[in-house]
Amino acid sequence: MSFLYFSQDCTRAAEQLKNNPRHKSYLEQVSLRQLEKLFSFLRGYLSGQSLAETMEQIRRETTIDPEEDLNKLDDKELAKRKSIMDELFEKNQKKKDDPNFVYDIEVEFPQDDQLQSCGWDTESADEF
Repeated sequence: MSFLYFSQDCTRAAEQLKNNPRHKSYLEQVSLRQLEKLFSFLRGYLSGQSLAETMEQIRRETTIDPEEDLNKLDDKELAKRKSIMDELFEKNQKKKDDPNFVYDIEVEFPQDDQLQSCGWDTESADEF
């Protein structure tokens, strides 16, 4: 497999490497995301970027900007963002086997006088 062939699409290169029968037994414990990052580092190095530039680019590609409008993304970029969100969810999820797991959490919410009012819910129902 030539890295130059996959230099623009690190995801595809990582999938090809992970699914290659020759390497499969060595890479079964390595996540696809780790392989993608490895290929991104290689792509940055081969294109002449410094390590700091490459790391910043990878950070931008692997984090979610809460202000970003996901409706404006194409299907491929949206799938990538969803994958990042799923990975973050799995990482932060509390499971029954976790030492800090609490089954029934009760949360006390602020009383009505402490709540901030929203404009959309203050109008009367008669207007409908």
